[in-house]
Amino acid sequence: MKYLLLTVLLFGLLAILQAQDDLPFLSDEKKLSGIWFLKATVSQRRQTGEQTVVAFPHSLTCPEEGILEIRNTFMSGGQCIKILLRMQKTEEPGQYSNFFRHNLFYIYELPVKDHYIFYMESIPFEKKFQEGHLIGKCPKENLEALEEFKEFIQRKGLLQENIIVPEQRERCVPIHDGAHKNHKC
Repeated sequence: MKYLLLTVLLFGLLAILQAQDDLPFLSDEKKLSGIWFLKATVSQRRQTGEQTVVAFPHSLTCPEEGILEIRNTFMSGGQCIKILLRMQKTEEPGQYSNFFRHNLFYIYELPVKDHYIFYMESIPFEKKFQEGHLIGKCPKENLEALEEFKEFIQRKGLLQENIIVPEQRERCVPIHDGAHKNHKC
């Protein structure tokens, strides 16, 4: 009898914890196809010092049912590095995974038009790591979306002081080249 009561209490607690994510999950992955901009990012690691983070447009595609691909460029050591992240939809609503389910991604649809939160939990080497990203269709800052993002990450236990709002650039130009163009809406 005690085990039955304990089981019921655990499932109730799990339902309450899942209800804390009061944002809806992504309803249709085809909505994500196109160009997106990283508006804000946060991780559990504390950022040291003042650093400017530069973000370039992301290309999201759904090449087949249940697969989501993100193509991005980032700058490292003055060089432009292109990456492809391929995620497989899991049985859980709004959840994707890669690297043999070591990285779990949750995609939340914000009430702010054309804004989503990508939330990642990774469990490498028995230690949990969390990260969140606010993306939008336009590179311009949206304070309402940023507030939703802040509330969400607070519920996940991440610190608002770890949020980084990156500088938007239209394309990556290696450091030895000069000009950087900004995207206009």
